[in-house]
Amino acid sequence: MRKIALILLTIFILSSCGASKNKRVVTRKTQTTKKVNQPKVAISEIAESIINNAEKYKGTRYKYGGTTKKGMDCSGLIYTAFLEEQLRIPRTTSGLSSYGDWIDLKKVREGDLVFFATKKNSRKVNHVGLVTATNGDNVEFIHASTSKGVMTSNIKEKYWYFAFVQARRVL
Repeated sequence: MRKIALILLTIFILSSCGASKNKRVVTRKTQTTKKVNQPKVAISEIAESIINNAEKYKGTRYKYGGTTKKGMDCSGLIYTAFLEEQLRIPRTTSGLSSYGDWIDLKKVREGDLVFFATKKNSRKVNHVGLVTATNGDNVEFIHASTSKGVMTSNIKEKYWYFAFVQARRVL
């Protein structure tokens, strides 16, 4: 049984390591401070555009099911930011939570999605955000908060740290 599991794991790892496409990359300037010896992280143009699309909605009030400047919910923000780049992704947080590839929080980069369970005594995902900046374990994300609308938060904030469930790469 262990041999079969090891073989399947090896096949999975080898098949997921396909040749990467040459993409032009740009660096994203952020307002966070960088560690002296930390290398600059380059992100793709498409991730940069999606983040810029989402940031246009900062300050937009929260509206359940909303996808416009008049009001947005968390998954509506993500859906709209991707759609503006002609990328179709699931519309709901539930749909997004199984879309793309699961990644460790320590490996997130700009353009990845982070998921949270914000209901008391529940680990069921009900909130999503788009990673806008990373610096070591410092992860900033944009999302639509029910209390403050579209805003940027940090995963180090106690509330978000304890609510965090998973991160996914969709680009």
